[in-house]
Amino acid sequence: MTQLPDVTAFIQGLRSLAQNPESPAHNLFAPRVPILITRAPGRLDLMGGIADYSGSMVLELPIREAALVAIQRDPGKMIRIVSLGSESGDRSLSFEMRLADFYNPEGPISYEEARGYFARDSHCQWAAYAAGAFLVLARERKTQFAEGARILIDSSVPEGKGVSSSAAIEVAVMQAVAAAFHISIQPRDLAILCQKVENSVVGAPCGVMDQMASSCGEEGRLMALLCQPAELQGMVSLPPDAAIWGIDSGVRHSVSGADYGSVRVGAFMGYRILADLEGMPATMKSNGVVTIDDRLWGGYLANVGPARFEQFYAHSLPERISGAAFLARYGGTTDSVTRVDPDRSYAVRIPTAHPIYEHSRVGSFIKLMRGEIDELRLEELGELMYQSHASYSACGLGSEGTDRLVEMVREAGPRRGLFGAKITGGGSGGTVAVLGRPDAADVIEEITHRYARETDRAPYLFHGSSPGAAAFGTLQA
Repeated sequence: MTQLPDVTAFIQGLRSLAQNPESPAHNLFAPRVPILITRAPGRLDLMGGIADYSGSMVLELPIREAALVAIQRDPGKMIRIVSLGSESGDRSLSFEMRLADFYNPEGPISYEEARGYFARDSHCQWAAYAAGAFLVLARERKTQFAEGARILIDSSVPEGKGVSSSAAIEVAVMQAVAAAFHISIQPRDLAILCQKVENSVVGAPCGVMDQMASSCGEEGRLMALLCQPAELQGMVSLPPDAAIWGIDSGVRHSVSGADYGSVRVGAFMGYRILADLEGMPATMKSNGVVTIDDRLWGGYLANVGPARFEQFYAHSLPERISGAAFLARYGGTTDSVTRVDPDRSYAVRIPTAHPIYEHSRVGSFIKLMRGEIDELRLEELGELMYQSHASYSACGLGSEGTDRLVEMVREAGPRRGLFGAKITGGGSGGTVAVLGRPDAADVIEEITHRYARETDRAPYLFHGSSPGAAAFGTLQA
């Protein structure tokens, strides 16, 4: 994998960074001590998106842009992290902590304490995505670290564009820590541990598809994942007559944003109400999370099915409900990541419907992709993408910029080689995924230029793919 251009440049840059006294990486690494290198890409969400937290099938492409990490063990029992500046001109960042800060006399600190540790200084919060790997391994795998580590991060995955820049860093760092400390972790398990970093240490309520795509994805192939909780359904090869692009809207996306969080809470509220309608036994745990004895849907809203939902449940769900009224009647939800705020009002019916229908759409999309692709089938695939985009908008996760890009793709249409488009990932801005013929690259360029003129935003264009972290493995510099 050293032939990847970013890997070659990263390895060459390690020496020059160490020799440059003005570099934040100067003297980061000790001489004549092994340095290991890992790499994890971002992902383009073609179908599935936010339905992952409800158990949907999703379809993800690992992108060309990736996070690269160099790691070296540190006998001084410190965790030192340097993140190089991004292509957008952001300055380099440095962070260090004592390994002992992750422990108290009883053992590893709690995740709540860790969130407080990184939240004490806004300049330290970024480091939770990387340093969190040590705490998660200590808590979940009972790993005992006798040494610290020196870590260099260089990521080309643009932030705030909905292509999982955070997951790329989490996966690359987790793989690096595992390699440096000889911890054997399967790719699927590594992704789940990285989701734990983001959910429990960072405090962002993401699903698992981002980390799974970054860890388990394969270059040039779509990863089919059933998020129950993270079951790979194989890879779907992209037909030679089809191509995928991602066009950034320039509207910043954040998985921790209030819109994403409230839609997630609304979906789990809906699941709790449906379970109550079916008379499923529910138990309140000490942490405020409800457990449900669910043999009907296996614990996942996506398994309800569109026809059953329409016939039996849709009319029984409130369009909106206050958090206080919901808690008074139902106690809480089954989501261990989010909490119902009694002082807020939540949409329920539409956020509940979205993952049920999206799961069905993704299943149909995969079946079509695995068949013989012709013009009519490309149009059917595109229609499923447009339906997904409309459902995001109904949930309140659209944006003016992403809507305009989808409209431009629809205007160009099949006659110009473009068949479908949809907002990706957590929505509320970020990137639009586009399906078209390979010879439609000029049309994509035209759309990005028109969009830039209309909005005064310079959209980033994603095209191309690269291997996931597991396929890349680990190199020694």
